Amino acid sequence: MFALSIVLLYFFYAPAQPTFDFIGALKLKYSTSFAIISTAIFGGLLPFVILFLKKRVTTHVISHLLFNILLWAFMGWLIDSFYQLQAFIFGEGVDLTTIVKKTLLDQFVFSVFITSPFITAMYVWRESNFNGQKTRNELRVSFFKEKLPATIFSTWIVWLPAVTLIYSMPLTLQLPLFNLVLCFFVLLISALNKD
Repeated sequence: MFALSIVLLYFFYAPAQPTFDFIGALKLKYSTSFAIISTAIFGGLLPFVILFLKKRVTTHVISHLLFNILLWAFMGWLIDSFYQLQAFIFGEGVDLTTIVKKTLLDQFVFSVFITSPFITAMYVWRESNFNGQKTRNELRVSFFKEKLPATIFSTWIVWLPAVTLIYSMPLTLQLPLFNLVLCFFVLLISALNKD
């Protein structure tokens, strides 16, 4: 609903255009740096602060903060690269056919085979307090039966409608909208993984 509000503002509320133009210009000017830093903030720092204030992170505070920031900085680079790859493959159009192609590739290939397994494994590693042996044991026991399906299902619930809206925006505004939705999604994933 939040992402839909942003898209509606973009298309139908002219006074919001200077804000969108400013954000789009920042993304265009700083490209990959913008993607890395903004995603580290929206996916790593802000959710961490919320969880910390709710006393959901009480041990290994600094390592959890660094983990969140570094993980989502990397994911910012990866997602931005994927969005640019899709723009290269399918074009930058916002017609229904292009949006559907991008959404299907995003949610049923990229997400299922790359981002969901990676993020799930990273969160299991963090849950195990960065203990390699404990992480391997947990991955053997519950990765394919519990953790990965839960991540994929929650991904589809949140991101299937979200990426449809994201791909309806110009390329320079896709990552910023992704980041707004991401903040809420990270909180959901954290809840699923007993953050």
